[in-house]
Amino acid sequence: MVASVTINQRLDLAQIQKTFPDVEYKPAQFPGLVFRLQKPKTATLIFSSGKMVCTGAKSEQESIKAVQTVVKLLKKEGFLIQQEPQIEIQNIVASIDLHGTINLEKAATQLENTMYEPEQFPGLIFRMAEPKVVILMFASGKLVCTGAKTEKEVYDAVYKLKKILEENNLITYPSR
Repeated sequence: MVASVTINQRLDLAQIQKTFPDVEYKPAQFPGLVFRLQKPKTATLIFSSGKMVCTGAKSEQESIKAVQTVVKLLKKEGFLIQQEPQIEIQNIVASIDLHGTINLEKAATQLENTMYEPEQFPGLIFRMAEPKVVILMFASGKLVCTGAKTEKEVYDAVYKLKKILEENNLITYPSR
């Protein structure tokens, strides 16, 4: 999950670094501060504008919990945060196993909005219009779906693709 966050106020990143010695802050290299949590295992980039980006969470709820934890830790150490953070999921990356073998050569010719150059990358890139996601397909039947903003979009995209692959005889399943 990648979530964007705003608290609509400026933050003193140098002061946060002094208070939390484990954070990473090297303004000459990157303008944001990296605030890592072990539980949930996430990294939240904090910018002086009050904007944040939380990455690494495994669900929307985990993203929210991570942001709330960071804000609670800041408040506990005396940083005045006036508003509740506004959290918006920007991108979900999901890995899927269809437990079958996909004929990528055939898929590249039969499906629209694909890109397949096996000499450069072993996966086929499939751009789905609805929901608007990009799915990397591998011959092993494994997929990576990116670009979804909700978990429902991931499920919808995967079931839609599975149906397309089956209808076009592009996937074969091992006999049981």
